[in-house]
Amino acid sequence: MRALLLILCLLSAQLVRAEGLLVIASPQVPADTISTEELAAIYLTQKTAWPGGLPIVPVNREAASAVREHFSAYVFERSPRELADYWNRLRFQGKLPPLVQVSDQAIIGFVRSVPGAIGYIDAGQTVTGVKILKKLP
Repeated sequence: MRALLLILCLLSAQLVRAEGLLVIASPQVPADTISTEELAAIYLTQKTAWPGGLPIVPVNREAASAVREHFSAYVFERSPRELADYWNRLRFQGKLPPLVQVSDQAIIGFVRSVPGAIGYIDAGQTVTGVKILKKLP
């Protein structure tokens, strides 16, 4: 049973890489595209507001997610574990990491309903009611 679970996890990670990721944002976000550098700054909470002052609300997948692992490797060139160490250091300064959702559907719903929100999902998902700012390979 454990071997089957491991195989399924590996296959899902391969599917994420094949499809890529979509970076999505709430309809209120005053941007139509985003650079990889801006994404890194947002998810490291170095950039906290959109042009015009709307607060940025980044949302992550859970740390064990293949989608999050792909995002972290592409945007930060670091693993989720290395980013967890980063956040452990920043917590002492009173900074909190991005919120976490446990599925692509939860991220889509959150981003659709929270002004200023930004998230990422598997590119194989069908999305409505959000802006697509970028497709990551």
